[in-house]
Amino acid sequence: MLTKQRHEMILKLLEEKGSITVTEIRDLLKASESTVRRDITALDKEGRLVKVFGGAIANKQSVTSHEYTVAQKEDFSREEKEKIGKFAASFIEPEDFIYLDAGTTTAYMLNYIEEKSATYVTNAVVHAQRLVAKGMKVLLIGGELKASTEAVIGSQAVQTIKNYHFTKGFFGVNGVTKQSGFTTPDASEAAVKQVAVEQCRKSFILCDYSKFDEISSVTFASFYEGEIITDRRISGYEDCKNIIIAR
Repeated sequence: MLTKQRHEMILKLLEEKGSITVTEIRDLLKASESTVRRDITALDKEGRLVKVFGGAIANKQSVTSHEYTVAQKEDFSREEKEKIGKFAASFIEPEDFIYLDAGTTTAYMLNYIEEKSATYVTNAVVHAQRLVAKGMKVLLIGGELKASTEAVIGSQAVQTIKNYHFTKGFFGVNGVTKQSGFTTPDASEAAVKQVAVEQCRKSFILCDYSKFDEISSVTFASFYEGEIITDRRISGYEDCKNIIIAR
C-alpha cells in the first residue's frame, strides 16, 4: 500500500473514531508497527492529527501532558471532589478487598470510609497513613515514589498489583472522553492504573465535571471499563449508562 493511501486511511479512521492506537492501525492496514509510527509522526508534523503515547487522536481535540502537583490540585473543584468522595465511600461493603488509587479526589474518600472489615490496598503513602490512623487494615504497594503526585509507580508496583484480585477499585483521572477513555499524563502512572483496573471486579472512576472532554497523554482504560462517579449531568454524555451522579 502506498504511503498516501495509508495516511488517508488513518485520517478516515480518526474521523470515525476520534482516537486510535498503533496496534489497531497496524492490524487494520496490515503494516509493520514501525511503518505505522512513522506515518503518525509524519501526519502529526503536518498538523493533520495529534500524536499521543501509543497512538493518535483527531487534531480537533486538545491534549495536555502537564501534571499538577498534589498541593496545586487540592484547590481544584474542592466542593465537587468532596461530594464525589463521600458518595464513592458508600460503595465499600464488609469484607471488600479495595484498591484505592493515589490522587486528591480519592483522598476525599478517606474522610468518609468507615468499613473496618474491608482491606485497603493503595499506592499512595498518605492514603495508607490516614487509613491506618483510622484503624483500617492497609497494604501499601512498594516501588518508586513519584514526587509530584505522591504515587508509588514502576515495575515493582505493577508486578505486586498483578498478584491481587480486588472486589472494587477507586481511581482518579485527568481526562475523560468516549473515544480516548480515561487518561493521565504520565506513562508510568498509567501503567499502574491500567493493571489495577484489570485486577478489579468493579472499577469506579472518580471524575468531577471539569475532566470531561479533556485528554491527557496516556489512556489507562477504555470509557466503558469503569463506572464514572461525577458531581453533575454532563452535556453529550446523557446516554452513558456507566455514569453515576453523586448525591
